[in-house]
Amino acid sequence: MRQVPPDVPMRPVTTVLPAGAELWRCHATSRPVTDFNPVPSHRHVGGGRFDGADDDRYRFLYAAFEPLTALAETLLRDIPYGETGVRPVPWVTASSRSLSKARVTEDLRLVRLVSQADLAAVFQDTWLLEGGDDRYGLTRYWAQEIRRHAPDAQGMVWQSRRNRPHHALVLFGDRCGDEPLKAVPEDSYALGTFEGAERANQLLAPLRAFLLPPGMRT
Repeated sequence: MRQVPPDVPMRPVTTVLPAGAELWRCHATSRPVTDFNPVPSHRHVGGGRFDGADDDRYRFLYAAFEPLTALAETLLRDIPYGETGVRPVPWVTASSRSLSKARVTEDLRLVRLVSQADLAAVFQDTWLLEGGDDRYGLTRYWAQEIRRHAPDAQGMVWQSRRNRPHHALVLFGDRCGDEPLKAVPEDSYALGTFEGAERANQLLAPLRAFLLPPGMRT
């Protein structure tokens, strides 16, 4: 695990996310699916893996290409298997969220962090993607270094820890246009409703996880 980049040029590998691509997000129901988070994370603690921080402030938006990956990345963090071999997602965690689709409105250039060669291009290994929450200060620092060496990159894409081999991504709000995403209203499920919880449970079943709203039977 290298914590400081070597003093040589970093050459991140990039790929294009084309206009028209569909993304899924598990987001706060109180905010539109297209909203970027404007609140920077602390430099050392809390937050997410590639959030903007005080020393590199940028709005950020996490998404996935499949609805299950979006759910898993948001709801299955540190959820252990119970005595029955399934993972119950706390209702308080899920009920304020929605699962929604958005469509990309313009081509977006992303740094690829998928293969070992992609990681080597930024002087890293799988630690960058596998480290737990206690290392997010370092992963955010590394994201800043990647951004510095890839000034045209509008986000990054990597393999999801919680739904392999599918991919998750983050977009940088300071490098995207005014409206890089457009909501697809017909594909949105409020998880705080029975309909939304049922849809989420259909998706989560292969990962042996479930939501249990008050009044719903297993």
